[in-house]
Parts: sequence; structure tokens; C-alpha cells
Amino acid sequence: MNILQNIHAFDVQTFYWFMARKHRAKLTSIGRAISFTADGPLYAAAAIMFWFSGYETLVTVLAFGFLLERIVYFVLKRGFKRNRPADALDDFRSFIIPSDQFSFPSGHTSGAFFMAYCLSEWFPSFNVILYFWAAHVGLSRIFLGVHFPTDTVIGALLGSACAAFMIGVLV
Repeated sequence: MNILQNIHAFDVQTFYWFMARKHRAKLTSIGRAISFTADGPLYAAAAIMFWFSGYETLVTVLAFGFLLERIVYFVLKRGFKRNRPADALDDFRSFIIPSDQFSFPSGHTSGAFFMAYCLSEWFPSFNVILYFWAAHVGLSRIFLGVHFPTDTVIGALLGSACAAFMIGVLV
């Protein structure tokens, strides 16, 4: 259990470092917009667009991959039940209302890295832009005060792993 306490202590220290940034208010404002781009409905709209553009295999990977990612995500959320920063820290309030109670892993980050990985396979010339966006989704979740840094790191790994697995199985 000591290792989990050490990870949490590091996470809290790193979280407060993020919150102490000089331009945090501006970063939080930008973070709202970036975080919005990782909401689920936009992924569905992208899948529909890819379907009508003739990328049926990509849409199949996205559909089954997101199903896998969401299942693993919910198992981890309910298994770890890690409190969000506003619930874990006495002197902190987040800047948005999160969609659920628990923090680990970050679903927005997981979904963003899943999309970045999948789309990079079909459109490799965009991989820098896609991963830049995905990384900023993870950072936005920290700046909005709804995730600790390790929540976003594990979210990135989860999304990438699900994408790699699904592409390996279906392509």
C-alpha cells in the first residue's frame, strides 16, 4: 500500500504545481474548449463522416475499439474508486462539474488517445497534430481540476492500448 500512497503524494504535489501556474486562469479557459473536443458526441459525428467518406474499416475499428475502451474504463473507474481532486483535497474546488464521481482513469484522455492512435494509422501525416491534441486534452483535464496527472497518463495508455489491440485484431 505504501507505493500507492507515494504515487498519490506525488500526484497531489504535481497537481498543485499545475494549479500554481501563472496563467492558470487562461489555461483553464482554453482547457474548457479543448476538453469539449473530446466529448463523445463529436466522436460519433466523426465516425459518421468517415463512414460516408468510404472508411468503413476505420469506423469498425472505432466502434468496437470504443466499446472495448469503455468497458475497461468503467471496470477501472469502479474498481479503483479514486476520488477527484475536489473530493480528495480540502482546499480545492474544480472549475467544471465532472460527469461522474471518480477520477481514475481519465475518460476524456483515454478517448482522445484512442482517436489519435486510430486516426494516425489511417492518416499518418496528421499524427503530430492528433497527438498534440490528445496530450492537450489530458492537460486540460488537470487544469480544469477534475483529474490528477496519473489519471491522464493511465487514460492515455488505456486509449492507446485499446486502439492498438483493435487495429491488430480487425485490420
